[in-house]
Amino acid sequence: MTRQIIFGLLMASSLLAGNVVADDTVVGFVKIAEGEASVMEGQTTLQAKVGMPLHLGSIIKTGSNGQLGATFKDNTLMSFGPDTEVIIDEYLFAPADGGFKLSVNMLKGTLHYISGVIAKLKPEAVSVKTPAGIIGVRGTRFLAKAEAE
Repeated sequence: MTRQIIFGLLMASSLLAGNVVADDTVVGFVKIAEGEASVMEGQTTLQAKVGMPLHLGSIIKTGSNGQLGATFKDNTLMSFGPDTEVIIDEYLFAPADGGFKLSVNMLKGTLHYISGVIAKLKPEAVSVKTPAGIIGVRGTRFLAKAEAE
């Protein structure tokens, strides 16, 4: 290969790596994905894979044999059991500016939640919406189950 091609490839890979790291729209990552587990971004549904980024508006779905675990930027942990559907409605983790918000809409299924920094610093900024009501987070850990309407 010529030096120009090698230099071009190195520059392109550096730019691509920079875009991945600098993506401020990422709110968390898939840490565990087993069975039927998918993430829907807009109109695109992808099989969930470990390391896959989650964004504001991501819809997490698991099938009858699926489960998915996610870690958010503030170290909040959420595990989703079989037959679960959850939408990431709001997420803001800007400690330098005092900006904190985490809200998910649990349409059906099960959720195991372990608090991260947001709930520790500003508990009232975290909520989980379910078909029956809204869970306000005041503790550090809970399990929720929601039946589809």
